Amino acid sequence: MKKSVDGRTPLDSNRLRLSKVKSTAAGVSAAISSMNHGIRKMGVTRTVQSLLMVNQKDGFDCPGCAWPDPAHRTSFEFCENGAKAVADEAMKAKVNASFFQKHSVADLLKKSDYWLNSQGRIAQPMILEANASHYTPIEWDDAFRHIASSIQSMDSPERGVYYTSGRTSNEAAFLYQALVRALGTNNLPDCSNMCHESSGKALTQTIGIGKGTVHLEDFNHSDLILVIGQNPGTNHPRMLTALRDAKKRGAKIISINPLPETGLKRFKHPQDYMTGDVKSTQLADLHVPVRIGGDAALLKGVMKQLLALDAINRDFIDSKTRAFEEFESSLSTQDWQQIVNDSGIEREMIQEIAQMCADSKATIACWAMGLTQHKNGVAVIQEVVNLLLMGGHIGRLGAGVCPVRGHSNVQGDRTVGIWEAPSESFLAKMEQGLQFELPRKHGYDVVHSIHAMEEGDVDVLVCLGGNFLSATPDTPRTAKAIQTVGLTVQISTKLNRSHLVTGETALILPVLGR
Repeated sequence: MKKSVDGRTPLDSNRLRLSKVKSTAAGVSAAISSMNHGIRKMGVTRTVQSLLMVNQKDGFDCPGCAWPDPAHRTSFEFCENGAKAVADEAMKAKVNASFFQKHSVADLLKKSDYWLNSQGRIAQPMILEANASHYTPIEWDDAFRHIASSIQSMDSPERGVYYTSGRTSNEAAFLYQALVRALGTNNLPDCSNMCHESSGKALTQTIGIGKGTVHLEDFNHSDLILVIGQNPGTNHPRMLTALRDAKKRGAKIISINPLPETGLKRFKHPQDYMTGDVKSTQLADLHVPVRIGGDAALLKGVMKQLLALDAINRDFIDSKTRAFEEFESSLSTQDWQQIVNDSGIEREMIQEIAQMCADSKATIACWAMGLTQHKNGVAVIQEVVNLLLMGGHIGRLGAGVCPVRGHSNVQGDRTVGIWEAPSESFLAKMEQGLQFELPRKHGYDVVHSIHAMEEGDVDVLVCLGGNFLSATPDTPRTAKAIQTVGLTVQISTKLNRSHLVTGETALILPVLGR
């Protein structure tokens, strides 16, 4: 019998290195770093070929983040993060049968996540038999028969769970959900359950659709851009270009985050040097160091001040919204000292933010997981929407909500059917296209999938990309749950910890990146 493991990454004993915070983001150093990463992992020829195809119409979408592509693209439509992500996916090193013959699962569990990822692309199908210490090769047909046999032997289709990562392409995700529903279940948890699920819930309940309402072009027509709970310079560097262009057109930018980020202080686009432009751009007009968990209080303070200024769009409110009187009454009961205490922001700064909102004819609110990861994430995002509704900033050029996703296809996967709780209208339309009856019972999201494993209710776990173990909450608990499953299948490009904490039998199926 396999020894139970808790799945946590080994402790890193390396000393921390502290360096001075940079004063400007991107610039020449980012361009040099991008090339160095590519050449080291892919070689010169493959680096040039790959990077020239990133985010091009005849190329491929960058796996680095979810920022959209502009209508008019340059030859170098990627950032340092994107170059690193492409180099990581296209590296020459291979993980094959000889690698697994050399390294037991127990040995690999002692390695860091960085080391596992650095070993290269998985090159062939592998199987970890029950009670075995090493993965061994398996032919594709044998692997498929093993999966089919395990699924067919389940007492109910509900005993299968089929996870999806946002790195999956639209086409693969569509076929995957069709296969799963043909098997008779909606057990389709995905990585969005752990990142922007609160955005989808909040937006659906407030404006009727769980997606952003702006296009990239809207940033060029905005008067005010709120960047809340997000570090674009670190996580979505190409967004800095959109903010720079908006800034040059006269937009104001407010950064609301506990800590300042270099990218929102000053930004220098590496390609500007080609035109002789050596100046950097100051982006944020105001940094608001909100207390962690204090976003709701801050937003309530801003809205309370807007009411005091009577700086609201009453025509829009009367014709397009509901329950404004109750909302207004609720704000009137908010105590200013409590708002200041909870938000960590003085009343004078809150009033300054409100005045900037009042002066704006078109406001965009962007946010990321600095908002979504809180217990009250849904409620906080609803306050963001309320702030925009007060000024009529929905359905207007240069205005709207912009939840900035992390993986480049989280939204696409949900749109094509990776959804454990689909609506009746969605299923009815999907049936028209697929021409077979789909199950109606809602399936498991990520957390409920783990609960089902703990109860012994899951026989097969299939993961299309991603790292289910490390991405989910409470790693030891998730690891214990996974080890109750009969068969786990990882469809992957690179090695990760989910390949080492498995069910009784485990398969790794290699795939090409998109």
